[in-house]
Amino acid sequence: MKLTAHVAFNGQCREAFELYERCFGGKILTLLTYGDSPMSGQVPAEFRSKILHATLTVDDNIVLFGADVLAGQYRLPQGFHLALGVPAPGEAERIFGELSQDGTIQIPLEKTFWAMLFGEVTDRFGVSWEINCEQPR
Repeated sequence: MKLTAHVAFNGQCREAFELYERCFGGKILTLLTYGDSPMSGQVPAEFRSKILHATLTVDDNIVLFGADVLAGQYRLPQGFHLALGVPAPGEAERIFGELSQDGTIQIPLEKTFWAMLFGEVTDRFGVSWEINCEQPR
């Protein structure tokens, strides 16, 4: 089995995935628009440039899916975080800083009893992240 997160966006999927690609050092594999799909006629003309399906991979370990949903169907994500394990403190600080830009920090990135660094941030797209840099074993 494999678990993959699929995040819904309020029209900003392309922008979010471009940030995640840059921030995480990943690669966008898919940015399929509604207009380039068989669903083109099922959405308003102004929505056809929005993303029906996006795929981002990072180091063959992480896969993230995303899509824009119609305004009336969008709900702000709540009740979960996407947890990212980062091996180096400097990298954790960089990623946390990038996700924090125009976002909201719930828990500042700091040392805890279980991690060298841990923090929670909701990025500017409404996606909640936990950044965890574990203690060396």
